Amino acid sequence: MNAKEIRELSVTELNEKLADLKDELYKLRFQHAINQLDNPMRISAVKKDIARVQTVIREAELNSANA
Repeated sequence: MNAKEIRELSVTELNEKLADLKDELYKLRFQHAINQLDNPMRISAVKKDIARVQTVIREAELNSANA
């Protein structure tokens, strides 16, 4: 998921997406701990997606505060 797609979402959709990504990260870490993870690079990709979503949420907060 790229930043352009994320910026098109509303704040409530972003919060839902953030919760889903955090849940996915938890599951990936659990699979990694018990050596059942097929693609370990997926963990870093999910972390980056979480950071992108949090960045866009923060931008929306700052824009609403300044408006």
